[in-house]
Amino acid sequence: MTTPFDFSAEIDSGIRYLLSHGGPFFDAVSRIIDGVAGGLEQGLGWLSPWGLMAIAVGVSLWRIGVGFALFTTAATLYIIYSGYGEHATVTLALTLSSTLFSLLAGIPLGITIARRQRAGTIVRPMLDFMQTMPAFVYLIPAVILFGLGRPPGIFATVLFAMPPVVRLTDLGIRQVEKSLIEAGLAFGCTRRQLLWKVQLPNALPSIMAGVNQTIMMAMSMVIIASMVGAGGLGNDVLTSIQQLDIGQGLQSGIVVVLLAMMLDRLSASLISRPHHART
Repeated sequence: MTTPFDFSAEIDSGIRYLLSHGGPFFDAVSRIIDGVAGGLEQGLGWLSPWGLMAIAVGVSLWRIGVGFALFTTAATLYIIYSGYGEHATVTLALTLSSTLFSLLAGIPLGITIARRQRAGTIVRPMLDFMQTMPAFVYLIPAVILFGLGRPPGIFATVLFAMPPVVRLTDLGIRQVEKSLIEAGLAFGCTRRQLLWKVQLPNALPSIMAGVNQTIMMAMSMVIIASMVGAGGLGNDVLTSIQQLDIGQGLQSGIVVVLLAMMLDRLSASLISRPHHART
């Protein structure tokens, strides 16, 4: 009988080595994550669910139209009057802060692998690994490195949600027509000018599609991150599972779905012109 190939002990020792030698670094990262997420949560809390409702309805009317504005009104009223307004605000703050960190890391990385073939050869298999790894697995090293609370949840969410924006930024830049790049070079553009004035503007629809996918993946992972104390609607879903409370699970699940639908449509609308500009 063959001996199973097991390298879990080596991974565990590597994580412990990082924790013992990089403790101050991870503490600093944890403070940054918690500060950004906490500040965003306080800001959204100051607006109150009613203020957020007014903003969501106004943006829906501007970007999409009357029909979706009516849907947004009905959805936000359901969220408020079902008693999940505060938890939905926390989930929104976690999603937006995770998306912010994902974009800050993902877009520059996508630009790098699009312009440097060797970097792309290394990073693309890593993106495959990140996208296929079960979401729950990310929580294990996150808890070991950052403890419980918002930081490990956001850290795990960033790892899970970042690949789409990296891939679509890379794809958008590589698909810019060669004639446009040749025209830019003919007019004397430097590499930086070519990036900012030719490649990024033409790759913007693809990048915004990546932003949309990152938001949706962050939303799904934030719910799972309740297992490590991230908070929000995930706590309600987790409690309903632990207590086998079908009613609470369904009601909190509907709130998650409505919030995800609004985020999806509003972020997708950023790819195109506003509704009133098309009509």
